This record gives sequence, C-alpha cells and structure tokens, in this order.
Amino acid sequence: MPGCPMPTQDPLDDRILALLREDARITNAALAAAVGLSQSACLRRVRRLEERGVIRGYTVLVDEPAPAGRSIVLVQISLERQSDEYLRRFEEAVRRVPEVRDCLLMAGDPDYVLRVETGGPAEYERLHKERLSRLPGVARLRSSFAIRAVIGGGHP
Repeated sequence: MPGCPMPTQDPLDDRILALLREDARITNAALAAAVGLSQSACLRRVRRLEERGVIRGYTVLVDEPAPAGRSIVLVQISLERQSDEYLRRFEEAVRRVPEVRDCLLMAGDPDYVLRVETGGPAEYERLHKERLSRLPGVARLRSSFAIRAVIGGGHP
C-alpha cells in the first residue's frame, strides 16, 4: 500500500527463515504448523519476505564429485584502497571472470575471498597471471588449494 511503512522483520519471520534454511522444500502447511500460524498467514509472511528481497530465491545443492582434474582455490584479495570507487570497479570486473564461483566482501583483512574452480594448478597459474592479478585495484593475492569439502556444496 502506498505511503505505508515497510514492516520490519520480527522473531516469527526469523523462525520461518531458519526453517526454510533447514528445508526449503517444506510445505506451507508444515511450515505454518511449526511456527504456529494459519497456512494463509504463513504464506503471506513468506511472500512478504520474498518481495522485500530477504528471501532471494531457492536452490538445489547437488552433491557430485568434481570432474577429474578440477581444483577449488580460495583466493584472498587485498585492494590498494577500500574506497567505494575501488570496491565498485573490482566487483564489476570480478563478475566477468567465469572461473570465480563465489566472491565475498570481507570485514577486515583480506578485502575479498574468492572461490575459484579451475582445471588444476597449471590452469590456475594462467588465471592468476592473466586475470586475477590484473583486476582493478588488486594489491595482493593469496591462494590456497582445497583438498576436499568437509561441509558445504563446494567440492574438490
């Protein structure tokens, strides 16, 4: 409704989000019962969370082994400066590197952590030399090769 203030997230919304994180395929009926709401009230809350962008989407995580010879590399990146302009230019450029699967802005040092998937050390060396080290504002890169995933969807 125009002119109405945006409702804030409350503990009931937090409980709904926690249950959806555990099982995004939970039925609305089961979700409503778990949080003590009617099905229609629960569905309204979920839709409101989606409309506000709190829930950005739903996904399927597939546990499959990495193709032979694939490597996961975690790359810590420190920028020369942390100004809005440096951050914006770096983020725009890193989005264009297809091997970068995740890019996280960090608090403290480093400025960013990337999860990169490559065809092994030689391919990563090429990527490091030709793309990552040339990203705007990069002062330092620090790379670590993953041995195997213990928890989560990333794999080597």
